[in-house]
Amino acid sequence: MPELPEVEVVRRGLSDHAVGRGIGAVEVLHPRSVRRHVPGPADFAGRLSGQTPTAVRRRGKYMWLVLDSGDMLLVHLGMSGQMLVQPQGKPDEKHLRVRMSLDDGNELRFVDQRTFGHLLLDQRGERAEVPSSVDHIALDPLDAEFVPDAFVRALRSKRTEVKRALLDQSLISGVGNIYADEALWRARLHWARSTRGLTNAQGSELLGHVTDVMTEALEVGGTTFDGLYVNVNGESGYFERGLNAYGRRDRPCGRCGTLIVREAFMNRSSFSCPSCQRAPRPRG
Repeated sequence: MPELPEVEVVRRGLSDHAVGRGIGAVEVLHPRSVRRHVPGPADFAGRLSGQTPTAVRRRGKYMWLVLDSGDMLLVHLGMSGQMLVQPQGKPDEKHLRVRMSLDDGNELRFVDQRTFGHLLLDQRGERAEVPSSVDHIALDPLDAEFVPDAFVRALRSKRTEVKRALLDQSLISGVGNIYADEALWRARLHWARSTRGLTNAQGSELLGHVTDVMTEALEVGGTTFDGLYVNVNGESGYFERGLNAYGRRDRPCGRCGTLIVREAFMNRSSFSCPSCQRAPRPRG
């Protein structure tokens, strides 16, 4: 699933190509892609047509277009969603789900092979210019209002595994499986380490690695494994080349040479170095 760097890359592309462009005809080609817009596809298309995006914002893995009517077009990419800017008349993508014509001769296209992503016309929540449906999500570490000390205190007060805490979007947003594994590798912490045992210094160091790894990924366009994540121009990201843990099972650790291992975690995978990231001792 695209994480903060990938979503931020797409947000920047939409900001360049969609802000200030009037939206004309809107076609919903697969109703599942607007399933959370309760009034239905026809209402979604009718309300969106004629509006103009004035800004594109993001929180964690969610982004939204602020519209001149006061509505917000929320975009969640899910596992395979893409927001593409294409010239009108270009052949449709195989998994095109929603098409929005723009007044500059381009189209904004939502393409989603697995249809886990969705679009939603939403209203403001309690916070300024944040849709109500994501108002509960925590700030991400690249947000100017993020408070590192408050995060470290909240992290240490949890009674859970450190990786599970990093994936808790009510604690910190934008971190997913890839960048959690990379930050933990840099911090030399095993994913099953208890948050209760972390010192302030360890919590601060871990947060620094989370921020650094996502910033580095952002600089090279994010991480693309299977070609499903691309920016608005259809280009892939290149951070896969800089990964030290995630997806590197049976490859040597870049620090000590021990082979990276893969372990089951929350119906997913967790990758770590068994030497640099010692697993906690079983209780009892």
